[in-house]
Amino acid sequence: MVQSCSIERAVDDVLARLPMHIHLGLPLGLGKANRFVNALYQRIRQLPERQLTIYTALSLGRPPLGDGLQRLFLEPFIEQVFGDYIELDYLADLHHNRMPENIHVEQFFMQPGSLLNSPAAQQDYVSSNYSHAARDINACGLNLVAQIIARHPQEPGRLSLSLSCNPDITLDLLPMIAKRRDAGETILIVGHVHSDLPYMPGDSELGVEDFDLLIDEDERTTLFSTPNMPVTLQDHFIGLHASTLIRDGGTLQIGIGSMGDALSAALLARQGDNEGYRSLLDEIDITPWRTLIEQQGGVEPFVRGLYGCSEMFVHGLMVLADAGIVRRKVYPDVERQTRANAGTLDENLQSDGVSIHGGFILGPRDFYQRLRELPHSKRCEFNMTAISYINELYGQEDLKRLQRRDARFVNSAFTATLLGAAVADQLEDGRVLSGVGGQYNFVAQAHALHDARSVIILRSWRESGGDVSSNIVWEYGHCTIPRHLRDIVVTEYGIADLRGKTDRKVIEALLNITDSRFQTELIAQAQQIGKLPKDFCLDPRFADNSPERLQGIAARHSHLFPEYPLGSDFSAQEQDLLRALNWLKSKFKLTQIYQLGKATLDAPSPQAFPEHLARMQLAQPDGLREELYQRLLLAGLQATKVL
Repeated sequence: MVQSCSIERAVDDVLARLPMHIHLGLPLGLGKANRFVNALYQRIRQLPERQLTIYTALSLGRPPLGDGLQRLFLEPFIEQVFGDYIELDYLADLHHNRMPENIHVEQFFMQPGSLLNSPAAQQDYVSSNYSHAARDINACGLNLVAQIIARHPQEPGRLSLSLSCNPDITLDLLPMIAKRRDAGETILIVGHVHSDLPYMPGDSELGVEDFDLLIDEDERTTLFSTPNMPVTLQDHFIGLHASTLIRDGGTLQIGIGSMGDALSAALLARQGDNEGYRSLLDEIDITPWRTLIEQQGGVEPFVRGLYGCSEMFVHGLMVLADAGIVRRKVYPDVERQTRANAGTLDENLQSDGVSIHGGFILGPRDFYQRLRELPHSKRCEFNMTAISYINELYGQEDLKRLQRRDARFVNSAFTATLLGAAVADQLEDGRVLSGVGGQYNFVAQAHALHDARSVIILRSWRESGGDVSSNIVWEYGHCTIPRHLRDIVVTEYGIADLRGKTDRKVIEALLNITDSRFQTELIAQAQQIGKLPKDFCLDPRFADNSPERLQGIAARHSHLFPEYPLGSDFSAQEQDLLRALNWLKSKFKLTQIYQLGKATLDAPSPQAFPEHLARMQLAQPDGLREELYQRLLLAGLQATKVL
């Protein structure tokens, strides 16, 4: 029987009913019951005779403020966006290398780049596919699950609750938990209602009786959100090329980040400004990939619409649904899905159709608000469900194959090798940036479905502190996607179709979408090892893969390159400041005083940007350091000024 109690009483009950070693499972990302977790964590760190192991992923914390200009920019913004969000105590201890000896946190995915220098986080990382997480956590002896949940807003007295943002692993765990309980094990499930979580109907709905402990005071603190970041020209061109591979009537999976936002923006343009969209493609000259696009994608508006099947229900999918692009419905049994595909489904049988299957929700604040404000009938079209359903084909395979026709699984990488392997989770030295998550699952699905394709999106180059390097390299000490699963790779310079190709053709295709500053060296490396003939010559069409060429094209089609295509939490001044700070970071190393000094010589007068200086508290600099900050900021603002 479910027990309603305070947080402290819930902790008391957990300690009394569970063995000395508590194995706590927490949802990935947003769904963690932070207040309960902190109370349990603090209690156990004072009880050295007890042990606590936390199994989770994507432990979310405010970005670090840093120093100097970064701190001046972030401090007020973070206060505005994150408000009274409750930080996880264990995350702070991971960052500061002060984890208690009797507590461990095992994660299979980390907030990207946030725990590179945490020995405890690096040592306790579990490299596992998202779809295997429930299996692996259960095998470790899981005996406690805790997460935030939603109550029906119109019917608060009804005896059902929603896992809302995170049914992903919990739904997969429930049958395993039931089996172990039948064998006599004690396993507790704790729920804490959060007032701002959208109530998601469908598979994520559970009965009150499914919980052992319900914390009786609703959580009302700020939900963690991920503000939309600016989409650069580089990302926009990546999204533009990728958008041509999406087939009308097909299936779409995309991930979080500015490259995913760029793909959403390009699909919006393809639908809403098709003439301008196609004119832009003509100027880019997609001739080398026209046959591939005609066979696998398209450039026309969407008539039948797309079905979204994505482990992460991202803001971009919501925007595409609002625009009528994501609207193709799928159905819960083979017969109806077969009839839907054939166009013979009776209108009376379409009421329970789903246009998006998602495993977890994470995004900006207005995304959560949009979901909360949707009519219940519309939210029913977005079915939050088990990650095993989304990320794998096995289990209802016949139905999934019918639903996921013409699937395009679009995932990002930060590096690719010239032989077709992709790197997305780990640095060459072994430190984990993030995790494999579901990327491998979707790539494998793309090869298992007869009409699906995996699309890896990648920036061809990066710049940091004035150093420019290629993201397409000859070799790398680690890979996330092995080269035998290579398929399609997209950069800002075009599309490389690698599936079933010889090594020579793979190398040539990737050279064609590599920045021209690095092509000569890569060709020499491939020739030296015998993977390219000595007389190989690059097609002249790809000899001017340069940012300057893309900038010229973008200038003539500026309306198709919005900096924040999905909206922004930043004010107009903050958008200017963020652009300037990113420019400074890319161009200068803060340790190189000579370069910094030189950069300030041509900075404009403070009168040119008075509101920006006021926002950064640099209108009246105090001392030499703040004077330097002011001059650097002015230089950045001038260099990135939008005309």
